[in-house]
Amino acid sequence: MKAVRLTLICHALTQAQKTGRLHRAEDGILPLGQQPFADLSGVPVLTAPERRACETAARFSGPVQVEPALADCDLGRWQGLTLKQLQAEQSQALTEWLQDPASDVHGGESFAVLCQRIAAWLAAFDRPGEWLAVTHPMVMRAVLVQVLGCPMSASQRVDVLPLSRLELSFTGQWRLRLG
Repeated sequence: MKAVRLTLICHALTQAQKTGRLHRAEDGILPLGQQPFADLSGVPVLTAPERRACETAARFSGPVQVEPALADCDLGRWQGLTLKQLQAEQSQALTEWLQDPASDVHGGESFAVLCQRIAAWLAAFDRPGEWLAVTHPMVMRAVLVQVLGCPMSASQRVDVLPLSRLELSFTGQWRLRLG
């Protein structure tokens, strides 16, 4: 079994994040002043299909491939709404969604279903060598839940900032790499 090094990178800052609005698939990134990371020429890049992830992935010099499993959590009818609006108009539903990983009150994908999708993707990932994967904060939280075997509710205690990195390795089991 050959070793795998997988670095997940959160997409760059979006206007939605800056203003407290829930994401939409068409949200793009704000201009970046410089290259986000050192030259990673030749390292294959996987990206979630959403525009913000693809735009971030394009900043790397390796070949880019869209990976549907890395897609952001589907927020259903809440896409594009502000948190202030949800607090004012649907505070009980928002509280339920934040407290219950199985909640899909917005009509989209629950965090529990996202965790299942990510668990299946990690279990099937059999590409030896070094890889980058550009994705989203909720996906990175789901990866942490899977790798650490912690309760899904623990994901609420993790802040994933734009361009954050999460390094993993696999040699028989996934491991978190701190550096």
